[in-house]
Amino acid sequence: MLDVRRLRILQHLAAYGTVAATADALHLTAPAVSQHLAALHKEAGTPVVEKHGRTLRLTAAGELLVAHTEVILAELAAAESGLAAMKGGRRGTVRISAFASAARTLVPPLFERLNGTDPVPDIGTGAARDLSLRLFVQEPDEALDELHKRSTDLALVHSYTVLPRSVPAAWEQTVLMEEPVLLALHPDRAGREGLTAGQPADLSRLAHLPWLTPGPETSCYEMIQRACGAAGFVPDIRASSSDFSVLTALAAADAGAVLVPRMALPDHTAPLSLHPLVRPVSRTVFTVSRAGTGKHPDLRAVLDLLHETATALDDRTAGRPR
Repeated sequence: MLDVRRLRILQHLAAYGTVAATADALHLTAPAVSQHLAALHKEAGTPVVEKHGRTLRLTAAGELLVAHTEVILAELAAAESGLAAMKGGRRGTVRISAFASAARTLVPPLFERLNGTDPVPDIGTGAARDLSLRLFVQEPDEALDELHKRSTDLALVHSYTVLPRSVPAAWEQTVLMEEPVLLALHPDRAGREGLTAGQPADLSRLAHLPWLTPGPETSCYEMIQRACGAAGFVPDIRASSSDFSVLTALAAADAGAVLVPRMALPDHTAPLSLHPLVRPVSRTVFTVSRAGTGKHPDLRAVLDLLHETATALDDRTAGRPR
């Protein structure tokens, strides 16, 4: 009979890539991981890993077992979530990985609620509960990788209409909000381009402008490249920063144009002329959790609070161009 603990070690090896990293993640020694893999080999009756240079890689049998292990672990997580909901029990800490603008706007209200006097409702019982959060600011791809490694409980990520994001079908996804990507210009430059505040902008007529973009390691950079490419040009990048507050400050100084998701606009900035796009680009902000975990009371409470926060944010920014 296959041992679930050893299947879990194999799943971690698939996620982390090396025995050393797997051992570190599971708080085991490397020899212990190797012994469990050898025992799993005997249980399966066929090799589940094979040497590839100085590393191990999964065999076809190992990949098959990992696929089934994902289902098994999801069912176990669902059972644990159901039991926790029945007992009103809690794990106590929810680990969240979020991209920067979501960490700035959506997560702080969670800390305020959880650290304040307002009780957080316990799903199914109505009792007040204490929760704590641990936040990691990460790009969406990195956050999803950490979710796969089970190093985080909830990934707060985004996708663009011009840059869809792939998520394993078995994982649980919840859309929080959709927001437009806006063109931000100095008002004088907008006037020279014949644009009044809030007027839709045709990017194909703005190819001559200097552009301000996030760093090439970000998906927002790729979004701008694709939006400009669809308009028929490659942007002439004059400044690069992964902090949208820097980019909008530069735009307010008439250093160039920037495409910015509405939520990434700073609360306080120098005057900017903001414009939706003739060919709209939008960003979907959503949460992702591993299969079977979404009904755990702790995670459910955090998801409900995120929904409240996202709805309130959408209402506050409704006056900005869409």
